[in-house]
Amino acid sequence: MSVQQAVGIVIKNRKAVLHRIAYSVQEFENAAVSFVRKNAVMCIAFVAALVTSVIVPIDSQYLGYFDFKTLTCLFCVLAVVCALKNINFFYMLARKVVQVFKTARMSVLALVYITFIGSMLIANDMALLTFLPLGYFVLNSTGKQKYMAFTFIMQNIAANLGGMLTPFGNPQNLYLYTKYEIPNLEFMSIMAPPFILAIAVITVCCLIFVKSEPLNLSDEKINLEPKRTVLCLVLFALSVLIVFRGIPYWIGLIIIPTVLFAVDRKALKMVDYGLLFTFVFFFIFAGNMARIDAVRELFSFLLNKSTLLFSIASCQFISNVPSAILLSQFTENYKDLLVGVNIGGVGTLISSLASLITFREYTKHNPGKALRYVGIFSAFNFAFLAILTGFMLLLKSDILQIIK
Repeated sequence: MSVQQAVGIVIKNRKAVLHRIAYSVQEFENAAVSFVRKNAVMCIAFVAALVTSVIVPIDSQYLGYFDFKTLTCLFCVLAVVCALKNINFFYMLARKVVQVFKTARMSVLALVYITFIGSMLIANDMALLTFLPLGYFVLNSTGKQKYMAFTFIMQNIAANLGGMLTPFGNPQNLYLYTKYEIPNLEFMSIMAPPFILAIAVITVCCLIFVKSEPLNLSDEKINLEPKRTVLCLVLFALSVLIVFRGIPYWIGLIIIPTVLFAVDRKALKMVDYGLLFTFVFFFIFAGNMARIDAVRELFSFLLNKSTLLFSIASCQFISNVPSAILLSQFTENYKDLLVGVNIGGVGTLISSLASLITFREYTKHNPGKALRYVGIFSAFNFAFLAILTGFMLLLKSDILQIIK
């Protein structure tokens, strides 16, 4: 072999190696971008926690930041809901309800109501992940794609506002319910007025914006395994009892993962761990912010002016879950804070993680229509926000006058 041939082989091999390295780097970059897109809120929470950790160095007080009961309850509920989803329990239940109705208007209304009720039982995020695909299937299979954006938006609003009635309906509810130890009946009485109004406004919107057009939905036989269904429902009842303080949370942390590991390991893999880590990072961020004197004084001042309005405004910029965790460090007015971080979940696209889930699902099925969707989404969401905020301010002023 000549020197020139040897040099040629070396150069060729070097190019091949460089090509493989470049390809690997590109794959890594694509994976990183995909991960950040899918876990945008968690990544923002991580950066926020990291930055504040520089200002407030890590010490023993960090352990006091975490609400382990909230994290445990959230994990148990998410895990059991994933198990129920794996046996098509919610899909079957929703489909049977939808089959009862024969028009586009009533079917859309049924889909929205199912999401509304589902958010009270399985949390708003899981309700959307469960019932948005059903909404797409019903509209796409019946040729009613023109109602797709409206239906997704109404399902999103229903998930955010339906979940506010129960402690486990929205993640921020579970946190505030645990932190302030709010009695069950008091919790529901606080949230009942905006909840009832939300139902009324959602119903009116569906009746006005969807025509009573006939549609047909093909039959599909779905069989549930009786023993597994009963087991999942028992675990769900157990998780509800844990949330409502009927059973110590550590019992659920032992029983539920153990049973699911034996019968449905896939459910444990499907849990939204990104949401759990989002809580962890925001616990750190909120705890550090509360130890910064200037921030503590500013937030305390603003919350004293109007806890309701400031919490609603905060959600529009940093979402409802981090707003609940952060602002709870500066006020004992849990009633206004609870209402604010719930109705504040409607508004901007980032006011709730549920809204980002809906946006992702819609654009996945309707590429190229993101801008149109955002426009319609903003119109409906800000209208709901204005109506609910005005109603609660009016209700609060009437109560104050009665007290005086």
